[in-house]
Amino acid sequence: MIELFSANTPNGKKISIMLEEIGYKFSVIKVDLDKGDQFKPEFKKISPLSKIPVIIDHNSDKTVFESGAILIYLAEKSGKFYDKENRLEINQWLMAQMGYVGPMLGQHHQFHHYNPGKSKFGEERYFKISERIYKELDERLSKSRFLSGDSYTIADIGTFPWIARHEWHDIGLKRFKNLTRWYVEICKRDAVKKGFSFMNKDEYPPSP
Repeated sequence: MIELFSANTPNGKKISIMLEEIGYKFSVIKVDLDKGDQFKPEFKKISPLSKIPVIIDHNSDKTVFESGAILIYLAEKSGKFYDKENRLEINQWLMAQMGYVGPMLGQHHQFHHYNPGKSKFGEERYFKISERIYKELDERLSKSRFLSGDSYTIADIGTFPWIARHEWHDIGLKRFKNLTRWYVEICKRDAVKKGFSFMNKDEYPPSP
């Protein structure tokens, strides 16, 4: 059994989707970010940087924090979505999500969605960066079915929940035909639907 300590965010959804994809049984422990649960001493014992998600794998007695590291751990453990012959390509696109796509879209959320009107500079800067991310992903997906090649991998699982907040971005997902094609294909996966709604059974990936 795996315990997933999480919140209903893109980073949280990465892991619930992955667990559904590999068919592992797991329980969810909600970390209320608004109440500051992530800063409590008992949570910091398993997450030194006070971030979600975290898993405890009781079968191997392992605790893993950081969503990218968790995806790699679960992929290696299950032998799925992390082909050895394509691992370098997968790692590059996963790290691009971890270091660029997620953080920049996250800043766009802060200025454009949560705090509009507080910083014109911040809103304009992160809107432009987010729009560029859409263009760059669309260009990649014009050459490849999925981010790291012909197969669906943890790079796609890591990136998808961020694009699933496209309604917050106000960029217009439909303007990017290759990114839209990728997004729609992933939306149809049963494990993605189930993992996406891990904290709200009525929540589904929004249409493009």
